[in-house]
Amino acid sequence: MVKMKIVYEGQLHCSLTHEPSGAVISTDAPKDNMGKGEAFSPTDLVAAALGSCMLTVMGIAAAKHSIDLKGTAVQVSKEMVTAPVRRIGSISVILHMAPGIPQDKRALLEAAANSCPVHKSLHPDLQTPIEFIYS
Repeated sequence: MVKMKIVYEGQLHCSLTHEPSGAVISTDAPKDNMGKGEAFSPTDLVAAALGSCMLTVMGIAAAKHSIDLKGTAVQVSKEMVTAPVRRIGSISVILHMAPGIPQDKRALLEAAANSCPVHKSLHPDLQTPIEFIYS
């Protein structure tokens, strides 16, 4: 179990502390929902978590198979919907893969990315189109 502490700082800002490491991040409500957009919103963190989880799980698979992923980058785009309630409607993920990844290792990396715990934890109504771009 991992514990985190979240403190409301006022004006829609929160301070989040990861208790094992002491790392701290801040959140703010987005501009379209009464905030100033001065930091990640909580829903932004969900989208960022998906991208970083996919990279992390691919990194684990890559290490097991001696594949160099250094330089791989993920672009995530989050879209909100308002009906029937305000929620994340879609998180689009584009993975720009490091150059030189062998053709025969790509399916393994893609399967790893698609099996990440964040992806498997998202509600099935949330659209998550994923694209892998190899150079």
